[in-house]
Amino acid sequence: MHEYTALDEFETGDMDLEERQALRRVAGLSTELQDVSEVEYRKLRLERVVLVGVWTSGTAEDADNSLLELKLLAETAGSQVLEGLVQRRQKPDPATYIGSGKALEVRDVVDSTGADTVICDGELTPGQLRQLEEIVKVKVIDRTALILDIFAQHAKSREGKAQVELAQLSYLLPRLRGWGGNLSRQVGGRAAGGVGIGGRGPGETKIELDRRRIRERMSKLRRQIGGMSTSRDTMRNRRQRREVPAVAIAGYTNAGKSSLLNRVTGAGVLVEDALFATLDPTVRRARTPEGRLFTIADTVGFVRHLPHQLVEAFRSTLEEVADADLILHVVDGSHPDPEGQLAAVREVFADIEGASEVPEIVVINKADAADREVLDRIARRERDSIVVSARTGKGIGELMALIEERLPRLDHEVQLLVPYDRGDLISRAHKEGEVLSVDHVGDGTVLHARVLPSLAQELEKVGKPVEHVS
Repeated sequence: MHEYTALDEFETGDMDLEERQALRRVAGLSTELQDVSEVEYRKLRLERVVLVGVWTSGTAEDADNSLLELKLLAETAGSQVLEGLVQRRQKPDPATYIGSGKALEVRDVVDSTGADTVICDGELTPGQLRQLEEIVKVKVIDRTALILDIFAQHAKSREGKAQVELAQLSYLLPRLRGWGGNLSRQVGGRAAGGVGIGGRGPGETKIELDRRRIRERMSKLRRQIGGMSTSRDTMRNRRQRREVPAVAIAGYTNAGKSSLLNRVTGAGVLVEDALFATLDPTVRRARTPEGRLFTIADTVGFVRHLPHQLVEAFRSTLEEVADADLILHVVDGSHPDPEGQLAAVREVFADIEGASEVPEIVVINKADAADREVLDRIARRERDSIVVSARTGKGIGELMALIEERLPRLDHEVQLLVPYDRGDLISRAHKEGEVLSVDHVGDGTVLHARVLPSLAQELEKVGKPVEHVS
């Protein structure tokens, strides 16, 4: 079952986790803005935060779960959550998201708690951000910016960093703004500042120049990601040419996808009880109980209202799901709303061309911490499902047997006498196919196996048919 068992592989995740925990944001260093109008461009530096949500539909429990998830996101980003507020409205206020009266209440809470940031549980328009900031007098960010910040912290590979930067710039571009004199600051013209006799007009304002530079950077990033996706496609095509079945692990963030990959293959990737702990996809080899080889890929985690900028930027990574022969859809059985997790992931699947058509097994994880009634409820609703615990190993054997059953069948059965000098084909039959019997005779090896079409063609070129196999 375990393809990679070397000690250094197992230590990889532990080393990554130790490195991540070695540097933490220091609580107590105030980043409160005395006058937000003086700041033009600000990096996201979260610290002491107040959460604000708008409850438009569903039950009160749904609203509480949504704000609880926002709390986990904020803590993953390194923040200390001081207070959480939910307002019941038919729809968010178009001016301030929560309404002017509630905005004043939030300002009072910010003053009393000493918070320096307000996080809203939704994607705010540039106007809503600006007006709410003017009222509460501290930095305001939305759910999308928070998720982008977490991705920026956790991205490790060159491709992952480029994808996150592209998503951040896509989000920033329409929200870029200046205050006071910055709105009229200009470049170009005959003189450096666009002034002087004979000037040819004001040229670009500072904000226009910054927008142009952002667009140029986005174009460069898209070209880089396109080049890196070509490399990913090459590796994927190589696996497809060998016709090795592919399995993709997908699911909600922190559902235990990396833990499951480690349990199945011994990959040793980082595991942390945090949202979006791993972003870079990991592809490893594994074998079914019958010895059949397949690849298994861990993908980026999903979340409710995953920013569309991230879906676009990570499209090349998410194609691992669409190109798979089987999806292991991992859900956290101990979560307060596992059905909501399933729905959120399938919503993202709908945005990935071809992903909804791939066969799916719902893997209900964390059985050791979940309520038995909840596990039974999900299992009844999801026809193709299995209950496991990646931490304890419960149900992993049954999952591997189910993978064996669901993978594309080996539909070419061969009974051939293969010469001894083509032992490489016998070896491939063991690795890529299902060997039923092997008999060594004087002229060569009598092979009886089920194999993929490409290997069957090569065997038939060099082998001789036999009437029966002993």
